[in-house]
Amino acid sequence: MKKILNDIKHVCFDLDGTLIDSYMTIFKTTVKTLEVLKIPGTFSHDEFHNKIGQHFFDIFRDLKIPVPDIEHFIDIYKSYYFDFIDDSKLYEGVMEVLQYLKFKDIKVSLLTTKGQDQADKIIDHFRLRQYFSCVMGRMIGTPIKPMPEPLLIICRNLNCSPGESLMTGDTELDIRCGINAKVKTCGVTYGYRSRSALEIEKPDYLIEKITDLIM
Repeated sequence: MKKILNDIKHVCFDLDGTLIDSYMTIFKTTVKTLEVLKIPGTFSHDEFHNKIGQHFFDIFRDLKIPVPDIEHFIDIYKSYYFDFIDDSKLYEGVMEVLQYLKFKDIKVSLLTTKGQDQADKIIDHFRLRQYFSCVMGRMIGTPIKPMPEPLLIICRNLNCSPGESLMTGDTELDIRCGINAKVKTCGVTYGYRSRSALEIEKPDYLIEKITDLIM
């Protein structure tokens, strides 16, 4: 069987649901922010879990929660996020994979819909900075996943072609972003989407645990 990393010089990872199990941090921070802003809205864990990875605009639209100013919500949300950071943890095997990629001189990047400042803080909190050649979060004026632009920007910055890059993530947004950028794609089934939901997207690879990437 052909190894996933054959001919790959750059692996781009999603953050939440791929490297970090952050669901409870995101859930608690969202609930807290809605309470602080006195915005009515209730949702079950299942309803919210299935939305992780999307932009808050899309999440609240789908959950029918009236948030009049999304950017203000996000500002308040970020101010509380690290109050609940201890509910987040690296998935088993993440450090092993990052160390392996570094040893093999395979470039590693991060692409997340979290704001750039928050993405940087989270990477530094988990002491992962040394493994990443590029960390890219949501920035004004730059499209977000599933649009290909941010991934293509990363490829250009790292001097790696799309054909020798691999997008790895747990949601349809990650797979579609990779496909749109003509990058190979790898879905992970341990995150915030089911195997069947990812199979619909037709990624090049599907793995059950992150260490399958380097087997």
